[in-house]
Amino acid sequence: MTLKELSELLGLSPTTVSRALNGYPEVSEATRKRVTAAAREYGYAPNTRARSLATGRAMAIGHVIPISAKHEMVNPVFADFIAGAGEVYSRNGYDMLLSVVPDEDEVDAYRGFATKGNVDGIILHAPTLNDPRIELLNTLGLPFVVHGRSSDTDGPYAWVDVNNTRAFQRATDFLLDLGHRRIALVNGLEHMDFAIRRRAGYEGALAARGIAPDPALMFAGEMTETHGHDITRALLAGPTPPSAILVSSMITAIGVRRGMEEMGLRMGRDISLITHDDELSYFRNGADIPVYTSTRSSVRDAGRKAAGMLIDIIERRDTPREILLEADLTLGQSTGPAVTV
Repeated sequence: MTLKELSELLGLSPTTVSRALNGYPEVSEATRKRVTAAAREYGYAPNTRARSLATGRAMAIGHVIPISAKHEMVNPVFADFIAGAGEVYSRNGYDMLLSVVPDEDEVDAYRGFATKGNVDGIILHAPTLNDPRIELLNTLGLPFVVHGRSSDTDGPYAWVDVNNTRAFQRATDFLLDLGHRRIALVNGLEHMDFAIRRRAGYEGALAARGIAPDPALMFAGEMTETHGHDITRALLAGPTPPSAILVSSMITAIGVRRGMEEMGLRMGRDISLITHDDELSYFRNGADIPVYTSTRSSVRDAGRKAAGMLIDIIERRDTPREILLEADLTLGQSTGPAVTV
C-alpha cells in the first residue's frame, strides 16, 4: 500500500497522513491514533529513503559496541536495552546501526558516524568516571543520550539512569534492619559510574549506622558467575565470614549462591543475599515468588526512554534531558534475619 492509497482510504490528505505517522505536533492525537491504526491494519510502512530525502536525516540511530571481554556491556542486559530502544526506533521510522569495534577503535567509530552522516544520533553505553566520550560527542555535534551518568563530567549531556546510590543504600539498610553487621559487597568494575554509585550507597548506609566499611568485605570485578562463586568461597572460608552479601548483578548472584551451597550453607537462612536485578524479559528472578531479594529496575524500559529522548532531541521537540529511574526493593527468598551464634 502507498501513502496515497492510505490517504484515500482514510479520507485525509497525504500531507496529514505523513505528518501523523511522523509525529508532527500540529496533528491531533485522535487523528494520529486513527492513522497509525490504519497503517498497521493495512500493512503500510513509510519509504525510509523517501523520508530521509524529505527530512534531510539519515533515519538511523548509532550504537558503538566495543568487543573487549573486559567490558560491562558484554552481558544479557545490553540485549534487553537494545530491544526496548528498538521498539521506539521502529515505531518512529528509524533504523538501528550497530558498529562493533575493538576498544582502541571506539573513538574512530564515533568520528566515522559524524563524518559519514549515516546516523542522526547516538546512544552512549557504559559511561565511566569523567567519560571522555561525552566531550568528544559534544565536539562532534552529534545528538546523543547516555545510558547512565558520568560523575565529574563538566559538559552538558542528556541521560537516562537508575538511582544506583539510592538502590544500594536501601538494600544495605534492609540487611541492617535484619540484624546483619558484616555485609559484603560484590560490585561491578569500579571505573564504571554505576558501580561507583552503588558502592557509595552501600558505604553511606553503613556509615549512617556507625559501622565503618571494611575493605576486606568489598570486591569489584567483571560481573560473571565465576567471579561471584570464587569470591564467596574465599569469604566463607575466612575466619570472620559475612552474614550477608550484596551483589551488583543477578548473573554474579547465581555464582554467589553456588558458592554458598558448596560450603553447605542455605541461602536466606544461614546467609542472606541481595542482588541488583535488571528485570530481564528472558532471565526472570523466579516465577510468582522471586528467588532473590533484589533492587529491581527494567532495563528494557530504560531503552525505550533513552530512545524516545534521543528522537525528541533529533526532531527538536521539547523533552526532558535527564531521567532518573528508581529501583524497587523486591522481597524474595534469599534474605532472612542474621543468625546469632
